[in-house]
Amino acid sequence: MSTTQSERLRGLLEPLVTTRGLDLEEITVTPAGKRRVLRVVVDSAEGVELDVCAELSRSLSQALDESDTMGGAPYVLEVTSPGVDRPLTERRHYERAAGRLVKAQLHEGGELVARITAVDEGGLDLEVPGVKGRKPTRRRLAFDEIAKARVEVEFNRKAVQQADETSAADDDESQEEA
Repeated sequence: MSTTQSERLRGLLEPLVTTRGLDLEEITVTPAGKRRVLRVVVDSAEGVELDVCAELSRSLSQALDESDTMGGAPYVLEVTSPGVDRPLTERRHYERAAGRLVKAQLHEGGELVARITAVDEGGLDLEVPGVKGRKPTRRRLAFDEIAKARVEVEFNRKAVQQADETSAADDDESQEEA
């Protein structure tokens, strides 16, 4: 996709996305046989529901049909939210991932798997899980130290949270009885 087409697409689509309280994360145009696929990735702090994607798709389609931004060749419009494996590249991505486990490749070499506990202008506060029964440790990581980062999928995360909530509720009940 040429830079001018990319800029024109962003200029046309971004206002429609932001008026719905969403962030325009990515626009790509890729060939698919005789057609092209225009993929628009949107996100928000609360996530993006399927109904919102469908409504936005209709709005973007109308705007694209009224302009010549995509030219005369046929294309397919795909409006989606980022997957769990998307790279964390902006501060807002890290803020949305607070409380989640992330894997970061560092510029100095090596990688770090840790849970984000806080995010500010300069970087991340992390909790690095303990190994072999050791307690977790805290670490500060500046944004400029991170080469790449992604959220790690945790299949048992909810069970751990529910267990923590249950034990906290049990503690509260114990304190009330005392």
